[in-house]
Amino acid sequence: MNDKNYITTTGYAVLREELHNLVTKERPHYVKLVNWAASNGDRSENADYQYGKKRLREIDKRIHQLTKKIEHAEVVDPLSHRGNETIYFGATVIILRNEKTEQTVKIVGQDEINTELNHISWTSPLARNLLRKKLGDDFAFMSPQGLENIEILDVIYE
Repeated sequence: MNDKNYITTTGYAVLREELHNLVTKERPHYVKLVNWAASNGDRSENADYQYGKKRLREIDKRIHQLTKKIEHAEVVDPLSHRGNETIYFGATVIILRNEKTEQTVKIVGQDEINTELNHISWTSPLARNLLRKKLGDDFAFMSPQGLENIEILDVIYE
């Protein structure tokens, strides 16, 4: 992971909170559980011990992942572009697909993707086509459904 990990201020706070929770709450809980289970004797047939060790490995792996993501994070505050009609990272964009279907998408970091909220990665094909375009622009976009005409109706930074 040598590339920058672009992320919004909100997404960065979520990653930091998850890391903090793992380090200060969840990991200490499982360390106590494993120590207690180990003190009960035979570890080979001790489900609490085996599960606790497995869970500790998972937690440690996630802590390592989060630490690397945070270390490489390039935090971008979408509000720094407020009032701008050009689409940059963090923009919420209202588009019109093929002159009939309106859709709202938000361009976010890879760790913030949420299909239910239409939060798309800045590396996705649609986002790459939207970046640097301006309010009112239109362009042809090859989607999985075929060639689409996309018109930019609004650009919002919130």
